[in-house]
Amino acid sequence: MARFHIIIPAAGAGNRMATAIPKQYLPLCGKPVVSHSIQTFFACPRISSINLALSADDFFWRSLTLDSHSRLNLHYTGGDTRAQTVLNTLEAMRPNVAADDWILVHDAARPGLTVALLNQLLDALEHDDVGGLLALPLADTLKQSNADSRVEKTIPRDGLWQAQTPQMFRFDLLHQALAGFDGVPTDEAQAVEALGLQPKLVVGSMRNMKITYPQDLALMEVLMQKEISS
Repeated sequence: MARFHIIIPAAGAGNRMATAIPKQYLPLCGKPVVSHSIQTFFACPRISSINLALSADDFFWRSLTLDSHSRLNLHYTGGDTRAQTVLNTLEAMRPNVAADDWILVHDAARPGLTVALLNQLLDALEHDDVGGLLALPLADTLKQSNADSRVEKTIPRDGLWQAQTPQMFRFDLLHQALAGFDGVPTDEAQAVEALGLQPKLVVGSMRNMKITYPQDLALMEVLMQKEISS
């Protein structure tokens, strides 16, 4: 039976946050942003392994000694791009995974994932021929601007979705997609699409937002504190 493995690319610098430390290590409700996602994956017994992909000079995890039976694995496999980091990590994992095992790639700065939402994704895709991702149908009107930041045209939002993570594909398929992609894919799904396949969209949640700007972190803090106090 195919198992489920998590990859969390955590080698990025998060420059848009304009902070001295990478955004995945910023404090959120008393612990680093990335720790919230790790805790969610630990809380789901269906997950066989959690693989944290770090830069070679990562300062945060170097002093951590993991129990030999821990489901958390540290890989110093950070590349120049997210796609290269994931591909490097797949290579590091190869001895311990099967070709048809599921790989779920989750953003390090997306701490709002819940066990319920994770199980929803696993249930929706574990028998799928391709795999897929969490995503949200777009609700807002989209405008395309010109060089002067003036509206050039309105883009119909029918059929448009905002991609989230985890994105979930079989080991061999994801490795093939990333290794053979011409250029740098924006996410794993785009690499799979380039093979002529159609990943399935599974409805996500606003809570599963990505921390990109300082106001995102503040909003997530408010949401989590409200849940703790309720």
